[in-house]
Amino acid sequence: MALFKKKKYIRINPNREAKPENAPSIPDNMWAKCPNCKHTIYTKDIGEEKVCPHCSYNFRIGAWQRLALIIDEKSLEEWDTDLVTEDPLDFPKYQEKIKSMQEKTGLHEAVLTGKATIEGLPFAIGVMDPNFIMGSMGTIVGEKITRLFERATKENLPVVLFTASGGARMQEGIFSLMQMAKISAAVKRHSNRHLFYLTVLTDPTTGGVTASFAMEGDIILAEPQSLIGFAGRRVIEQTIKQELPDNFQKAEFLLEHGFVDKIVPRKELKATIHQLLEWHTQKGWVERE
Repeated sequence: MALFKKKKYIRINPNREAKPENAPSIPDNMWAKCPNCKHTIYTKDIGEEKVCPHCSYNFRIGAWQRLALIIDEKSLEEWDTDLVTEDPLDFPKYQEKIKSMQEKTGLHEAVLTGKATIEGLPFAIGVMDPNFIMGSMGTIVGEKITRLFERATKENLPVVLFTASGGARMQEGIFSLMQMAKISAAVKRHSNRHLFYLTVLTDPTTGGVTASFAMEGDIILAEPQSLIGFAGRRVIEQTIKQELPDNFQKAEFLLEHGFVDKIVPRKELKATIHQLLEWHTQKGWVERE
């Protein structure tokens, strides 16, 4: 009798909007595409450091992820979290954008500043977050970084600053551009006290950030394949009427031309920063003597 038993076929559901129960699904964020080599990668292969296994490109990460990879656990003392972003130009929906970014990132602005330790060594740290309006530099970002250097100067601390920015924030116009000079003045006062300043350029570091404090470090490190520059590639090509090299504005190109001191893979950053802090702080001098 089994020969005459009707087979169970897949039925066509006339209601196309209805989804069958227990339907198979693919989890979100299971795959990622490398912006540099364009390979599609299983996210678990990227690892905690978020590094492409094919070309060693360092994926963009947020400030909290960055801190987890660099500083000693529970060592962060965050500074200046009470500053409030204003809207000097009454830019349409700007405050709504700020609120949305705060909820998304868990930050109150595009840079996180404070004091932390690395292998027990204290230092002042700033981390720009590319997920917060592309790390753009507005008045609060400028004020926080300025205060970072001022407090580090007062407490005789070295500064480590991770840059990641699309440049000055257009929603604040000339007020954002003024931050370049204000921060640079604070960097100079910090330098006058013979205190160490280390910058780590990450993808992307562009615009007014590159034209000011990103390039003012005593030592400048960069992550592999990071985009670093001031004006956009097309703007430069149209201005000088020349075609630029394929790797123009990449960290490797800048290293070759003397704008960067060293390219450091993300997995080696913590050890490298710790070593540089030991060499260039009073603790390091005492130990060497």
